[in-house]
Amino acid sequence: MRNAEQVTFGGGGGLNRRAELRDDTAKLMDFWTKPETRVLLFWRGKVLASRSNPERGLDTLAYIQSHHPLVADQPDKAFFLGIGPQHEAYFACDISNWAPDALDEMALASFADQSEQQHPDLPLGDVFAELRLIMARLTPLEAELAAGAKALFSWHQSHKFCARCGHRSDLTQAGWQRRCPSCQGMHFPRTDPVVIMLITHDDDVLMGRSPGWPEGMYSLLAGFVEPGETLEAAVRREVMEETNVTVGAVSYLSSQPWPFPMSLMIGCHGDALSRDIIIDPKEIEDAIWVSRQDILASFAGEHPVLKPARKGAIAHFLLQNWLADTLD
Repeated sequence: MRNAEQVTFGGGGGLNRRAELRDDTAKLMDFWTKPETRVLLFWRGKVLASRSNPERGLDTLAYIQSHHPLVADQPDKAFFLGIGPQHEAYFACDISNWAPDALDEMALASFADQSEQQHPDLPLGDVFAELRLIMARLTPLEAELAAGAKALFSWHQSHKFCARCGHRSDLTQAGWQRRCPSCQGMHFPRTDPVVIMLITHDDDVLMGRSPGWPEGMYSLLAGFVEPGETLEAAVRREVMEETNVTVGAVSYLSSQPWPFPMSLMIGCHGDALSRDIIIDPKEIEDAIWVSRQDILASFAGEHPVLKPARKGAIAHFLLQNWLADTLD
């Protein structure tokens, strides 16, 4: 697919990860203290963002310098993300120990959390926001930085203990490894492969919805790749399990790092060999065939029922390219 790497979180912003420096403590400390170094803040999985224009929504990341009181004592806990196109270093720090006043836990737990948290020690208007809400507005560099850091924080949060002996492990390699002091086991950030399928039959595409989604919201079917399974087999199995639709030829389209919490979405196209749908209610709430005309109407906001896939997600990207006949 010629437009494959234009997907959100697809890179292309000029970030050099410089993996060879992750265990060079002296060099990282030198980067940490430079005035041009930028530190990206996270709080409970939300990224610090700002508005480039007061009349617009949050559309850019907000950074602080390493000497800021919120992170000045965290050089050993900061994640080194890489070097930018202007030779500036990027780090990420987590301040989830901060407890905002009058925090709305219900809003944080909602499917589409639109709440914003303003830290009193940060500039007015620089707020912590859900990455899904702003991902499509970020530059390729900002999107890559935010996605990488968010996935790393998610992995460390859920992998604090050694999988071999159960001892609490230590953060090493500037956030890119955990090492067990007891058995010396080394553990590296995990990425879960997920196939997401553009399944078509004639001029229709197969869409499904999960329980709890907003009314009218449908998306492409998706599922985790199992051990010992090819991508093609995963596509056919997931579609059969969820809808009882048989899939023939399968081809790769594009991939997207998806830091919710730490997946790699692998976009594939599949040709349906049948149309009759029998859903598995344990897997999905509903599945339907949607015509090209109805997808066009939903993207234009003119469909009476169907809502468009979230902009920035690979489902939206694949459908957009399907509509434009640019899958090849």
